[in-house]
Amino acid sequence: MKLLLLDHIKKLEAQYKFGAEMKDQKVIVKLFDPLGSWSWYLMNIDPNNHNYVWGIVKGFEVEMGSIEIRELEKIGATRLLGIERDINFEPMPALEVWEKLQKGIHI
Repeated sequence: MKLLLLDHIKKLEAQYKFGAEMKDQKVIVKLFDPLGSWSWYLMNIDPNNHNYVWGIVKGFEVEMGSIEIRELEKIGATRLLGIERDINFEPMPALEVWEKLQKGIHI
């Protein structure tokens, strides 16, 4: 499965100007590990470098930071199932995602 479609990239690029500010942007794409509990909630992408995405990561803790798409894509090469895109995820305010994850609410 392709992690980012052209439509996703356009929406992520449009929010690049917001940087780490969650108040004014949405989570556009949710990626998840079908063999684990990690999830990545993507907010924006550098228009000049589509490898690095800014978002929220729910792993051992809930954190915000830069996510390298190529690294996530490599995971599929080393095991039976790779990282997947949640095709049922609807964009939602980033601050809402952050607050729910901080409270332990699954999104």
